[in-house]
Amino acid sequence: MTAPKSRPRRNNRREQLLDAAAVLFVEKGFNGTSTREIAKATGMLPGSLYYHFPSKEDLLVAVFEEGVQRISACVDAALASAEMDPWARLQKASEAHLSMLLGGSNYAHVVVRVLPSDVPGAKQSLVELRNDYEARFIALFDALPLRADTDRSILRLMLIGALNHAPVWYREGQNTPEGLAQKFINVLHCNQHNDAGKQNGFQEDKK
Repeated sequence: MTAPKSRPRRNNRREQLLDAAAVLFVEKGFNGTSTREIAKATGMLPGSLYYHFPSKEDLLVAVFEEGVQRISACVDAALASAEMDPWARLQKASEAHLSMLLGGSNYAHVVVRVLPSDVPGAKQSLVELRNDYEARFIALFDALPLRADTDRSILRLMLIGALNHAPVWYREGQNTPEGLAQKFINVLHCNQHNDAGKQNGFQEDKK
């Protein structure tokens, strides 16, 4: 069986700009990166960048969109082969999310590091892209057998926040995306069982 051919790049200069911008946005932040620096990193004249993108905000949206597409594809592939148990599916999605972040993808890091509120000119587009991706986790949490009084939205945001913060303290060799995802989901799962047990015990004592 032959390996699938890589997708040809339709616009190499545009792709080079996206790659360079992703690196610089991660290293220096969006506001700390100038269009001149991005153009220089690709060997282009500063004015040439605007042939491909009307503004730095438009370039950021394109980088952000590419990052969302890459993470989404990784998570979708993981879910396609996951078993039907909702906790197992959430763990697989978390593992795929972590593998993109811990694998060093600059595009993925732009998605989690650049806050829409920091870029007013692109805020709406960035929020829509982020919401499109997080809809997967909303569906995964909706499928979990949680107590009726559980705030699924808060629980979901807690997990995503923990996943996105992992690159700050992660040390290669001490853990793996698979191991970390399992630990994160085990904490959520065990807490649900423990809380349910405490609640039932309290109700029994009252009787």
